[in-house]
Amino acid sequence: MAIGDIVYIGASLLFAYMTFVIIRGNFQRKFDSEGNRLDLKDKDDDKIG
Repeated sequence: MAIGDIVYIGASLLFAYMTFVIIRGNFQRKFDSEGNRLDLKDKDDDKIG
C-alpha cells in the first residue's frame, strides 16, 4: 500500500467523522432537554403562566 493510499484513507475517515459530528450537532440543537422541537414551540407558552 502506497503512502498516498494511506493518506487518502485517513482523509476520508476524517471527513466522514467531521461530517457526522456537524450533522449530529445541528440535529441536537433543534431539540430541548425533554425532546421537544424548539422550532415548533409556541413562543407565547412562557408568557401564559
